[in-house]
Amino acid sequence: MSKYQKVLVAIDSTSEADDVVEAAKEVVQQNNGELHFVTVVQPINYAYSGYESVAAYSGFPEIEAETQKAALANLKTRAEALDLDESRVTVLLGRPASMIKDHAEELGADVIVMGSHGRHGLGLLLGSTANGVLHGSPCDVLTVRINE
Repeated sequence: MSKYQKVLVAIDSTSEADDVVEAAKEVVQQNNGELHFVTVVQPINYAYSGYESVAAYSGFPEIEAETQKAALANLKTRAEALDLDESRVTVLLGRPASMIKDHAEELGADVIVMGSHGRHGLGLLLGSTANGVLHGSPCDVLTVRINE
């Protein structure tokens, strides 16, 4: 049995996600595993204020619902192209790093595949989603370098 049976690919709806999906497909093929998609939509108040405590209450439920709906449509399109069952597609609302780790644990994922911009300086000090997932992840994390 291969090490990476459940592969969770954490992507957004940008074109950069294509590289991440390709890397995840390789991991799945090499390990005869199964692929799962997740996207996390940040609550609007958190995205603009940066305060995690504000994320608990959002005054924009309609906008957030539409954003989640669009993210789900994007993931379903990607899943259909790979003949991936809809049950392996998840869109969550919350803080991306925390939600990805929580979902990986619930899923029993063996590896999380996600993109990283490889930021330096101030971007590195402030952290990134990939960095947040890496620290405290319940499983291995494969970061795919995104060329900017």
